[in-house]
Amino acid sequence: MALDRAGRASIMRGMQDVLIIGGGVGGLTLALCLHRVGIPCTVLEAVPEVRPLGVGVNILPHGAAELARLGLEPALLRHCVQTDEANFFNRFGQLVHREPLGRAAGYDHPQMSIHRADLHLTLLEAARARLGAGRVLLGRRCVAFEQDAGGVTLRFEGGTPALRGAVAVGADGIHSALRRQLHPDEDEPNYTGYNMWRGVSPWPRFLTGASLTRVGWLATGKMVIYPIRNAVNPHGDQLINWVFEIETTRIRDRRDWTLPGRVEDVLAYVGDWRFAWLDVPGLVAASEVVLEYPMVDQDPLPWWTQGRVTLLGDAAHPMVPRGSNGAGQAILDARCLADLLARMPDDPAAALAAYEAERRPATTQVVLTNRANPPDAVLREVFLRTGDRPFARIEDVISAEEMLAITGAYKRVAGYDLATLKARAATPA
Repeated sequence: MALDRAGRASIMRGMQDVLIIGGGVGGLTLALCLHRVGIPCTVLEAVPEVRPLGVGVNILPHGAAELARLGLEPALLRHCVQTDEANFFNRFGQLVHREPLGRAAGYDHPQMSIHRADLHLTLLEAARARLGAGRVLLGRRCVAFEQDAGGVTLRFEGGTPALRGAVAVGADGIHSALRRQLHPDEDEPNYTGYNMWRGVSPWPRFLTGASLTRVGWLATGKMVIYPIRNAVNPHGDQLINWVFEIETTRIRDRRDWTLPGRVEDVLAYVGDWRFAWLDVPGLVAASEVVLEYPMVDQDPLPWWTQGRVTLLGDAAHPMVPRGSNGAGQAILDARCLADLLARMPDDPAAALAAYEAERRPATTQVVLTNRANPPDAVLREVFLRTGDRPFARIEDVISAEEMLAITGAYKRVAGYDLATLKARAATPA
């Protein structure tokens, strides 16, 4: 929703600050979307210092389209790898399925594989430049809110002065203070029965050098492997993001996604995964840092919004990190919320209700699908039909049409099937 100068001024007169709790991908994207439509906002981040943390993340074409709309695509392309294909292999290194991704598949925008730190810092720099440094405040850990008919007051730990605005948005992740206050009786996160380890390793290019590769299945171990930076050393190696996931009762802490992990734990399962196209144990052993994640999510909430307060991103819909879709859904949330606030500047509570009505059903479907039928369910079918044995011909196991139906169904649920995005691009914003 692009506005002229008069329209932007009108909105700014009609609305106080939107207070955004959380300066991650979702919160910063929301700030940039609000700035684009002329709505003042302030980002309040708990940490006192922003440090480059995390591992890889994929921005699917629907998320990439929204970031391009914010003018961020050139900066992101300087950091990312433009992923051009998806490959599915069994644990014996046999190719099950291959399909193009991003621009190679006909999308108007790329699929971007990027280090989360590069994505975060790009968003942060843009927010500080456009909003002003005083609009992105660190060391503000929100602990509670109060609201009345005229606005919302946020309270912070450590004696930091309270802040008041027209609207408060909890974009502060799975540990969201606003979510806890809105839903104080919510159960602990659900452990799905799977554990995950993640790492990044400098490594020579493999396959196309822009391949997102999935190997194996959960019962005996599954990996997702893709490059996230090019030319990271004089040898021209890439920085490769790898994920290992396996069915297990092991769980250390269902609320901590940044536990230090051990290479040895992963190598115990993939020590013999040496394929013509990749030495998997060598890749894993080359990681300087390994993180261990419990594969948890939360049951979808019956509601996100109370008056002038709502939730966004992982605070609203934490999902199992499958399908490369968590960041993308937060980005879609941000666009939707900003546009509705711009359309209804005189009734922000109605705008928040309309946002929830659009985004909660869509993200609920993604949360549930990630549990049961992620895009790599193709590998589950092959695992079950072969009895976890090598095959002679994949065509005798599963047809190409059936595999495309599985991956296509996920794209439709997540909102990035090609037909949907082409139709959206043809509709004036």
